[in-house]
Amino acid sequence: MSLRPKQPNSIYLNLLYRLLLLLILYAFCRFGFYLTNKSQFAHLSVTEIAYTFLGGLKFDIVAILYINSLYIVLQTLPLPFKYLNGYQKFSKWLFIVTNSIGFLANFIDFAYYKFTLKRTTGSVFSQFSHEQNKLKLSADFLLEYWYLLIIFIFFIIAFTKLYDKVKIQKAPRFTWKIYLVQFVALLITGILFIIGVRGGWRHSTRPITLSNAGDFVKAPGDMSLVLNTPFSIMKTLKAATLKPVQYFDEKTLDSIYNPIHIPTSKGNFKPLNVVFLIIESLGKEHIGALNQDQLNGKYKGYTPFIDSLVGQSFTSGQTYANGRKSIDALPSVISGIPSIKEPFVLSSYSSNTTTSIAKLLGDKGYETAFFHGAPNGSMGFSAYTNLAGIKKYYGKNEYHNDADFDGIWGIWDEPFMQYMAQTINTFKQPFFSAFFSVSSHHPFKVPEKYQGKFPKGPLQVQEPMGYTDMSIRKFFDSAKKMPWYNNTLFVLCADHATVSYLPDYQTIQGYYSIPILFYYPGGNLKGKSNKLIQQIDIMPTVLNYLNYDQPYFAFGFDALNADNHNFVVNNNDGNYNLYEGDYLLVNDGIKSISLYNLKLDRRNTNNLINKAPFIQQQMEQKLKAFIQQYNNRMINNQLTYKSKR
Repeated sequence: MSLRPKQPNSIYLNLLYRLLLLLILYAFCRFGFYLTNKSQFAHLSVTEIAYTFLGGLKFDIVAILYINSLYIVLQTLPLPFKYLNGYQKFSKWLFIVTNSIGFLANFIDFAYYKFTLKRTTGSVFSQFSHEQNKLKLSADFLLEYWYLLIIFIFFIIAFTKLYDKVKIQKAPRFTWKIYLVQFVALLITGILFIIGVRGGWRHSTRPITLSNAGDFVKAPGDMSLVLNTPFSIMKTLKAATLKPVQYFDEKTLDSIYNPIHIPTSKGNFKPLNVVFLIIESLGKEHIGALNQDQLNGKYKGYTPFIDSLVGQSFTSGQTYANGRKSIDALPSVISGIPSIKEPFVLSSYSSNTTTSIAKLLGDKGYETAFFHGAPNGSMGFSAYTNLAGIKKYYGKNEYHNDADFDGIWGIWDEPFMQYMAQTINTFKQPFFSAFFSVSSHHPFKVPEKYQGKFPKGPLQVQEPMGYTDMSIRKFFDSAKKMPWYNNTLFVLCADHATVSYLPDYQTIQGYYSIPILFYYPGGNLKGKSNKLIQQIDIMPTVLNYLNYDQPYFAFGFDALNADNHNFVVNNNDGNYNLYEGDYLLVNDGIKSISLYNLKLDRRNTNNLINKAPFIQQQMEQKLKAFIQQYNNRMINNQLTYKSKR
């Protein structure tokens, strides 16, 4: 192929050519990464490898756009001086240098990956910041992998030659029409840029991150073949990096808090179906049956059907979310992994090997499925559920009827839950299924035919909450007629709480208060305790109720266990909230800053810090044990039973 420049082209065609060139070169980098680490991916078929490469395009586009954001602006400014030779020469070397750094990051992982088994992340800068022999380490690395350095030099030379293969036309005569056309081109470029770096155009699509690579693989360890190193570094530069801690020796640590669950039941495994119903923004405040003491006993709430379930279920007066965002909920509920400082699925540890209730029950022969009425890929749920071992995903794509689309988030809850009931009815028992609702979300609308049918309340969310409550009732009405219903354990909870109106919920604990109901229509699982229950307790509670007979990993506790030594933890903006017994301790990660007796002081007006030393010391010990287990296991990729030290 001749590298001589061809006929000059439009500046916009040249920009497109150079971005497409980068995509091709990133594909070559991925192929080089695969070849140099082929033994790590030997289990993948040719079809699976091709699928990872196809998925990698999405992540390459994001990295390329971020790296070249300034270059793109320089080439699309609607101004005549961008055609000057000096301007274009500066742009060329900006393009060459910045992209060469990106290519270098990929090349480094050709060799470095085998030591870490994950793409390099933003933590690399803090990891080596205190090394005194950086130059020697770099020199030793280059000497050992000298052949990669030579290949990289030739790669950059070819890259530079290919850049020069196209030339730009001379500047047109800038009339007002040319200014207008180029200004419109700038706007279009900006819109395409935003879509590209977000990884999609839908309203419900969160900006793409590392965990989205899970959409294209079956195991977390294969995500590195989908990702590229510049993307991994950029997406984790601001990520909260956990630090290893050593408050206790191993024996003492495990005696205080141990996330390994060893079965103690002598009974046989009960192959009940399991259905999780995770309801968007369903704060405990909205449920009348859980707030009978509010407004002098006159509070009715906004969820009459859920109220009726409360009396037929097992629950507690102290039930909490582990986070404040939807993206925090799934790992907490399904894998028993809370988000600390940042969402687990957005962290640099999201590629760690984990387990889940779906995976454990799947190993027992359960059919597993997840239902979410949003466009597939929304919130990164499809990626997470794939990695969690859930075999079937049902979203807006599978629903196949946009007439029921709410226009923003997904299919309205009522029709989608009916679709879920009918689909579940085709499953072979036993099965595990999880549902995540969409309708009780901003902008807080209800279908046109239901406008004015539900109480509005003082909060905007309460009208659509009434609609979702009705949708749940109709789901249960349908399910009751199906053969699997009486053999099913239902768990209903929220993803997180939301804005509050009642003063008792405008508190630290109120911000995390959600319902957690265990409902088994074919059994006697009923009653209301005062035991602390959190989202990460759902997995061990269900598994132990089923008499699951194998050891497993989960950060939570069995809510049905008579042992009352459990605690709840959530974290927001770096502060840890630890609940134990009647008390709430707030700690900034270094020192405790407040202590409240929730039984006597629901509104957190009397700070007992340093006034109850025994209780404070006991709770600080639990918190330190949790932090040590959480940090060290995340860092060392020890989130399964097999990875126990």
